[in-house]
Formats: sequence, structure tokens, C-alpha cells
Amino acid sequence: QVQLVESGGGLVQAGESLRLSCEVSGSISSLDGIGWYRQVPRRARELVARFSILGDPLFVGDVRGRFVIFTDNSKNAVDLQMYNLKKEDTAVYYCNRVAGRLYPWGRGTQVTVSS
Repeated sequence: QVQLVESGGGLVQAGESLRLSCEVSGSISSLDGIGWYRQVPRRARELVARFSILGDPLFVGDVRGRFVIFTDNSKNAVDLQMYNLKKEDTAVYYCNRVAGRLYPWGRGTQVTVSS
């Protein structure tokens, strides 16, 4: 069974950077099928970064230009590098498939940005 473990979150000030990692254990067809989601209290989980079918990175909303998603085959992971963090980026970040049946959700990693 596929297991997803997110890490790298923390408390930072606005304008700082963080790098999140999603380590994947178990057999999956391609790391490109994994994207990053985030969730704030009382709101639905939203997809913020993924790869296109051609492997190009895609971003949603105002994270475009500030977040970078990439795969690390040596760790079997999908990382999310976040630059110039804003208070509104505060959320629990998760990774999972972006199409098809979802894998079991991991615990996520909390990102808190103070102004």
C-alpha cells in the first residue's frame, strides 16, 4: 500500500522560504502524478501545485511564481519549495495523487506564516 509522509513545515515570517517534502513509499507509476494540496480550517482541501501530463509544473492561484514543485527520485519524493511566503499561505500541506483514486492521506505538515 502506498504511504505518503509530508515533512518540512514550520513557523516562518512573511517573506521567508520553506521546503516541504513528500516521501512516497510503496509502488506508484510515476512521481509526476503526485501534487501538493493545502487546507485551512473550515475550508476544503485545495490543490496548489502539480505536474501536467507532459511533466510541466502547474500552480494554482497566487502561489504561481513563488512555489516550485519538483521530484527527487533519490528520495522517491515530491518536494515543494516555497519562496516569499505570505500569511495567507498558512495551512496544513498534504500531498496525494491529482487524478484517479486517491492514496490514503498522510498527516500533512503545518506551515504557519506570521506577519
